[in-house]
Amino acid sequence: MTELAEAKPAMAEPLLAVRNMTKAFPIRGGLLKRQTGSVQAVDGVNFDVYAGETFGLVGESGCGKSTTGRCVLRLIEPSSGEVRFQGRDVMALAGEQLRALRRDMQIIFQDPYASLNPRMTIGGIIGEALTIHGLAKTRQQFEERIVHLLETVGLQGDHMTRYPHEFSGGQRQRIGIARALAVEPKLIICDEPVSALDVSIQAQVVNLLEDLQDKFGIAYLFIAHDLSVVEHISRRVAVMYLGRIVETASSRQLYATPKHPYTEALLSAVPIPDPSVKRKRIRLKGEVPSPINPPSGCHFHTRCPLAQDICSRDVPPLKQSAEGHWVACHFR
Repeated sequence: MTELAEAKPAMAEPLLAVRNMTKAFPIRGGLLKRQTGSVQAVDGVNFDVYAGETFGLVGESGCGKSTTGRCVLRLIEPSSGEVRFQGRDVMALAGEQLRALRRDMQIIFQDPYASLNPRMTIGGIIGEALTIHGLAKTRQQFEERIVHLLETVGLQGDHMTRYPHEFSGGQRQRIGIARALAVEPKLIICDEPVSALDVSIQAQVVNLLEDLQDKFGIAYLFIAHDLSVVEHISRRVAVMYLGRIVETASSRQLYATPKHPYTEALLSAVPIPDPSVKRKRIRLKGEVPSPINPPSGCHFHTRCPLAQDICSRDVPPLKQSAEGHWVACHFR
């Protein structure tokens, strides 16, 4: 078995399996635009997502979460590694085969203002996938399907003739969700879908995603930096730092007994609504290192209160510290 941060559900095979995936972006400079370096955005990531579950991926901005999600869909081509969906090698597909696979794998983007074409009606935006995949044979079927999708996400059927600028941020994100649902996918990658919304609207969208999961059995790869949102919606959670997954466990385990020092620091910063509950704040030293020149060994050792010499030399493997709880730390 690979060194995989997993708390496995009682299922035979994962819907999505990611193994040793990496992505490096070249840095070019000079008159001839030669490559002068690279940014290692994703560095040997492993995880599984099972049918019907929500797998949370959390970490600071710039840690590689969104790049990971887009590499899974091959919106960005990974540098190396393996991505398997329902047992099929996603990296080996091209052309019509890849297009057909994308019917089962969809994405909800972070920015509801930038992800909808302002020149298209809502019906055109949602219905584009129906046309591409041939899911509506007649104009009547096309319009009936769009009305049904809009009503499913809490909007009105007559909104299909309107344009994105006529809707609020929360409504636009519902349109994005309807677009993802149009082809009846098995997996939706939620790329920080509520981070651009007001807190009250965030709760409505998260509740909608949970209702849709219960109704259609969709699996989510839920990418976010807000730990409280991830705790609410996720069954299992992975924590990323500078392109690597440092800890994975069930949501209950991770929030009750975090193992990695980075996870402990993240959780200590989550606000608690009850003023009578005291939590010791863990303040990390220094700044997040640049992914252009990350620290050797454990990327976190320059900020870690437990760091010793071995941390700067050796990359800690993901190892099981408890049932279903995996951590990449030499001392945990």
